[in-house]
Amino acid sequence: SGASSAVSSLSPGGAVSPSPSRYESQKRRDWNTFGQYLRNHRPPLSLARCSGAHVLEFLRYLDQFGKTKVHAAGCPFFGHPVPPAPCPCPLRQAWGSLDALVGRLRAAYEENGGRPENNPFGARAVRLYLREVREHQSRARGVSYDKKKRRKPPHPPGSADIPSHEGNSNGHHQYHQMPPPPPGAAA
Repeated sequence: SGASSAVSSLSPGGAVSPSPSRYESQKRRDWNTFGQYLRNHRPPLSLARCSGAHVLEFLRYLDQFGKTKVHAAGCPFFGHPVPPAPCPCPLRQAWGSLDALVGRLRAAYEENGGRPENNPFGARAVRLYLREVREHQSRARGVSYDKKKRRKPPHPPGSADIPSHEGNSNGHHQYHQMPPPPPGAAA
């Protein structure tokens, strides 16, 4: 049917397979972009010869396409999350975008035959660079990139909770309040 073909694609064997997730599609686009970058590199680079230094070069190259205002130390709006007026500070790739990109490329590298111990996207230099970008952008933009702590849901005091036997997917028991017995039911 027309509706299912919009959601699915035919695989070479003729079987219907679901279309890739947004994450998988983005990962494939990122991988293709990085491959194009390696081919356009002077001299051209093979994936086997790619190092953390080349990944850093790629990330710095991407900065020119960024949309996040990162204030320079001398800018009067340095540290202000919402500056009241325009300034000449450069637009950069946001730290969160770079971090997510490196994560997708790290996964794509291994899915495309790369060995985890040789993965240039997991190189120490790349991790340090991302940390520096995060810290600099946090100061320059006046925003915190601290990890958000997960809050536990409040537990109502005095409720007669009894664990159910079906645990949820993360291994914790779910608690349900027992309903009162129906009138006239034997105890």
